[in-house]
Amino acid sequence: MRLFPGKARQTIMMKWILTLVIAIFLLGILTPHLARFIRFGRLPGDLTWRWRGRSYAFPFASILLLSLLLWLLGRLL
Repeated sequence: MRLFPGKARQTIMMKWILTLVIAIFLLGILTPHLARFIRFGRLPGDLTWRWRGRSYAFPFASILLLSLLLWLLGRLL
């Protein structure tokens, strides 16, 4: 006994793919505008350094903040 037979499974998968595409599109548009206010990549806890002419960044605090915001958004919706 299958939970989602044939076409229903494909429909559910297409909805998830469409949702992901829209979310990535919106994040791509909104991130530069939000970066002015939230300072992604420059929060305390974000590591950056230059080595051999290259700049390396590890935005630990920014990732945690973004994850928290997305989690809260998911809980509210």
